[in-house]
Amino acid sequence: MGRLRSQTNSHTADARQRVFAVHPGLAGLLPDAGLRAGSAYSLDASGALMLALLAEPSRAGLWCGAVGLPELGAEAAGQAGVALDRLALVPKPGQRWLSVVAALTEVLSVIAVRPGSAVRPADAARLAARLRDREATLLVVGEWPRAEAVLRVDAPHWSGVGEGHGRLTAREVTLSVVSRRAPRPRSVRLLLPGPDGRLGTVAPSVPAVGRLEAVG
Repeated sequence: MGRLRSQTNSHTADARQRVFAVHPGLAGLLPDAGLRAGSAYSLDASGALMLALLAEPSRAGLWCGAVGLPELGAEAAGQAGVALDRLALVPKPGQRWLSVVAALTEVLSVIAVRPGSAVRPADAARLAARLRDREATLLVVGEWPRAEAVLRVDAPHWSGVGEGHGRLTAREVTLSVVSRRAPRPRSVRLLLPGPDGRLGTVAPSVPAVGRLEAVG
């Protein structure tokens, strides 16, 4: 932890900002048009969504982390746009995952975690206070008490496979967000991932324009 703290000290000033950037395709869905420092967000089981949320802060020079996600590999994170030189991985924290996350708030700005056990409201409240104090943001893969917002991926549609052949190139999904300050769901169609492995926007469909022909 001491080594990581020394590596991240030069970025402390950058981390002390109220809102962390997200992809433009997500900004319109979140109350602050980004990830609010000091808050927790609940995500569904989509690893692609979690990586998309880590990508922008890491590329902006902030340190990020992933806890309790042993299946997450550096290659997948890099393809999703995460800056690997700004990513700390703790694949198997065991039952101490909560204390690990609390410790990482000292040095990381955005932390993704899959809880290794059910979290008690009192523990969630203590961690929330620590997030506010350290101005860190928590991305929880699963449910979380009093999350700032809940993000869910639905209606996936893969493209790239033709008549029994080809390669999957992109997945179009509906991303829905419900927040405490905006309880009415907001949703948008996105590519998660797009052909380049990163989150992308879906081009609006252009209606066909018919041509009127003169009738003689």
